[in-house]
Amino acid sequence: MKTKLINVRKDKHFTQSDMATCLKISPTHYQRKERGEVKIFDDEWEQIAKLLSVPVEDIKEEEKENVINHSFDNVSGNYNYIGSNNNYCNVPEYLLDNQQNYINMLLEKITELENQVVSLQQI
Repeated sequence: MKTKLINVRKDKHFTQSDMATCLKISPTHYQRKERGEVKIFDDEWEQIAKLLSVPVEDIKEEEKENVINHSFDNVSGNYNYIGSNNNYCNVPEYLLDNQQNYINMLLEKITELENQVVSLQQI
């Protein structure tokens, strides 16, 4: 959890949506960044600091690695894995938009081809 960032953001009366707009990402993706689920990169820290009119040092906290606990139970001989299987990737919004456009184009093509098959069956 990025408590320094959250506190400054709230003190400056910015919403998570405002921050997401600044970074050109979705509000949900920004929320994941504040919760520490997705890394905030140095250029993003600089954009955020500029928007909030504060030095980066006032809002940036060290990234904590997701802790995974591996242990071996000597009594039972069982290997225990405790940790999260969730993997998050920081994919830029423009790539997601590009992929969505491609999906829409393919769906249109499928519909067109289905119509051609129907018309050929009627002959």
